[in-house]
Amino acid sequence: MSDLSNRDIKYLQGVGPRRAELLLNELKIRTAEDLIYYFPYKYIDRSRTYKICEISGGAMPYIQLRGKILSYEKVGEGRHTRLTARFSDGTGVIELVWFKGIKYIEEKYKPGEDYTLFGKPAIFNHSYNISHPEIDAIDNEIDKNVGLQGYYNTSEKMKSSFMNSKAIQKIIFTMLKNLPGPLTETLPAYIINKLSLIYLTDALKNIHFPESPQMLQKAQLRLKFEELFYLQLNIIRYSALRRNKLGGFVFGTIGHYFNSFYKNNLPFELTGAQKRVLKEIRTDVGSGRQMNRLLQGDVGSGKTLVGLMTMLMAVDNGFQACLMAPTEILATQHYEGIKELLQGTGLEIVLLTGSTKKKQREYIHAGLQDGSIHFVVGTHALIEPVVKFQNLGMVIIDEQHRFGVEQRSKLWRKNIKPPHVLVMTATPIPRTLAMTVYGDLDVSVIDELPPGRKPIQTMHQFDNRRSSLYTAVRKQLELGRQVYIVYPLIEENEKLDFKNLEKGYENIKEVFPDYNVCMVHGKMKPADKDAQMQLFVNHEAHIMVATTVIEVGVNVPNASVMIIESAERFGLSQLHQLRGRVGRGAEQSYCILMTSHKLSQDTRKRMEIMVRTNDGFEISEADLQLRGPGDLEGTQQSGIAFDLKIANLAKDGQILQLARDLAQEIIDKDPGLKLPENFILEKRLQKLFQKRVDWSIIS
Repeated sequence: MSDLSNRDIKYLQGVGPRRAELLLNELKIRTAEDLIYYFPYKYIDRSRTYKICEISGGAMPYIQLRGKILSYEKVGEGRHTRLTARFSDGTGVIELVWFKGIKYIEEKYKPGEDYTLFGKPAIFNHSYNISHPEIDAIDNEIDKNVGLQGYYNTSEKMKSSFMNSKAIQKIIFTMLKNLPGPLTETLPAYIINKLSLIYLTDALKNIHFPESPQMLQKAQLRLKFEELFYLQLNIIRYSALRRNKLGGFVFGTIGHYFNSFYKNNLPFELTGAQKRVLKEIRTDVGSGRQMNRLLQGDVGSGKTLVGLMTMLMAVDNGFQACLMAPTEILATQHYEGIKELLQGTGLEIVLLTGSTKKKQREYIHAGLQDGSIHFVVGTHALIEPVVKFQNLGMVIIDEQHRFGVEQRSKLWRKNIKPPHVLVMTATPIPRTLAMTVYGDLDVSVIDELPPGRKPIQTMHQFDNRRSSLYTAVRKQLELGRQVYIVYPLIEENEKLDFKNLEKGYENIKEVFPDYNVCMVHGKMKPADKDAQMQLFVNHEAHIMVATTVIEVGVNVPNASVMIIESAERFGLSQLHQLRGRVGRGAEQSYCILMTSHKLSQDTRKRMEIMVRTNDGFEISEADLQLRGPGDLEGTQQSGIAFDLKIANLAKDGQILQLARDLAQEIIDKDPGLKLPENFILEKRLQKLFQKRVDWSIIS
């Protein structure tokens, strides 16, 4: 059995020290195993060789030719020099063109020798030519094995060192040809048989050099399944380990505080979804196991109320609770909202943030240690070592993706046993992503809006309709409502975006001279930003011009209009998050997506989805399909701590489900993977996940 994980790539035939360094720096390929798991991103059928006399008509596909270079000629001077060659296969002649690498081409490809050529014919001056074709000496061994040819991603640096896709293909071909025997199998025989998968060696050979389209499909299934299966097995195994290892505090009673709040303080009747989630939480905290639950719900669905009632369960059982939010504004908002709801209950709640004054801090630290403070709401300030609790039993984290796992782990260590954890997010996470990124958390969903809320009306408008838009905005302002206008501010275009924001701000002040306009962006000092936001919250400013800093935060029930400028530059999930800033009160709210007329098909699709639905889950699924998992929140949110080499969370949901079900079945039967038939699984898991700090026990 061959093991490629210890073979340094530089000792492979066709590599050497220089190429090895290039592969390491550009593609992180260090060993023969890394190389064999570097898969093609697409396949082109090269089973057919065309004749030059067959080239005709309009746009031609990529084609393969065989023949000789007849002669070279240089055209132009200096930087504008190009090299042309006449190439013939006996049925006709076609011109080849190169704009760079001229010296290399002349030295490497000699007139009169036979070559295979691959490229896309284009018409120039009424005749066909092919620019920068792939040229290779006829290699009967590779050529006769190539029907579907894989194409590998390479960097500009690699291409300029002539380390192109074909070069990678050649190295892999030689390596596979020289394997002394089959590769060590990475799945137990019972899984391979149960799912009728092909063996690893066959899968890897066919992923690089498919014998047929059918074998390519079988290879993809085998490799995708394996990748997702080990990911799920790791998550489920640690989840089971955590449940069995970490006992949780038992909240045995639903007592006085919870019941009297339910009877006297509820601002409105709980929705069916809120009741269902509270029941799930109650079961968790009474079970003797540590709760680790993710609560998903759209903006305004009433997650904070569920969070507060969960905190009341803790207090009823003699524990303290804390709520951690990512920004001071959000923490302050949570604090004020909860304090109002708790009036008359006799419970002490405090706010702890970076700007809490020294005297108040000392009071809070003392109160948390002697137990006289029941609840604390705060920011990162909560995780400082100086903050100690008498008996912390419940941790609630809002907008979890804004915190690193390491930061969260510090909260769990604030008691002898880890407290129960409820993670809340208004970013709806597609099912496949939730199973992978939050696979160790139990998931609850609030999928109903509280009574009296009207769905936000969303419209897509082009830039040339601005005057009628401003007329509609003026009507809303006359009714006493407030308006958000959001501009993109993306790092790559920061200067330009900043100008647009400031220009937009000046323009809005001119168009609405009778109203106060405030401006907020991420480059402002926190104090200035808070002051501007406060003007809007207190209704002293009627219009807020802002960047996406308002995406998480400010709750202004009176704001009923959200205008998103250059909406084509935002992802779906981000548009949905922004839209959730309005529609907080009982009035009808509107979201207007402004774009230019020039839109790609994907962008049109995004606008159509936003106009059609307010369902965050439908939107997040569509976003995953359109954008892929790595960038689900416009900038970077999804926190994927693993690198998928072949599986695609947007497209391989069924394979993921199959992998998860099987992993669950195996862990149920053999939690420690101690049975002889699972020896391979234990060994493979160690190898795949040994390099990572494992936070899953605490997260």
